[in-house]
Amino acid sequence: MSNQESEQVDQSLLFEVIENQLADAYPAKVKETLMRLRMTGHSQEEAMELIACALAPEMLAVVEQQQQFNLARYEQHLDLLPETPWLAAE
Repeated sequence: MSNQESEQVDQSLLFEVIENQLADAYPAKVKETLMRLRMTGHSQEEAMELIACALAPEMLAVVEQQQQFNLARYEQHLDLLPETPWLAAE
């Protein structure tokens, strides 16, 4: 599998998780963030991509480092969107 294919699979997985979170209304912060981003001029696709940026570090921690999902940190990242300072720190 090429790098590009791997990134597409990863992005698809992130979007699937976000869709499930929206459908389950948990965490509620995901829907609140989606609505906030949409109301401030971001398209649905842009908003979903931004939310995926907040979710990705948590998913990596779970999968690669066998850490527990850090809901508080995920919600903090959602609050910061559309800014993504945690990405600059990497």
